[in-house]
Amino acid sequence: MSSPPNGVAEHVSSLAFAPTVQRLKEAISNAGMAVFASIDHAAGAREVGMEMPPTIVMLYGNPRGGTPIMLAAPHTALDLPLRVLVREAADGRTIVSFYPVASMLRAAGVPDALATRLEPAQRILVEAIAQR
Repeated sequence: MSSPPNGVAEHVSSLAFAPTVQRLKEAISNAGMAVFASIDHAAGAREVGMEMPPTIVMLYGNPRGGTPIMLAAPHTALDLPLRVLVREAADGRTIVSFYPVASMLRAAGVPDALATRLEPAQRILVEAIAQR
């Protein structure tokens, strides 16, 4: 597996692709958040006669967490809700990737107290895919 692009956090799931997606959806829901959208890139590729490994991007969060940030820095709406990429690597492993939200928001000029408030929403993803 190649190194992730600069700034991307990557975690190898202890599960296969479909169970990883299900586990993430459950963790998001159990934490009081919602999956607002799920984009199936592999399905899109099939629609145009191409193939790619299973690849999904989920947009998730809770307006209680994101709204105060967007009120403080409206342009952060370009990066919210949170996103997580789930993909199957060439070697069969399932990789979960995201941009760490606090550093992304700090770079956008969001005060630290607000920038770190969404970190738990990403931490639950990592915990959900850990070996049990």
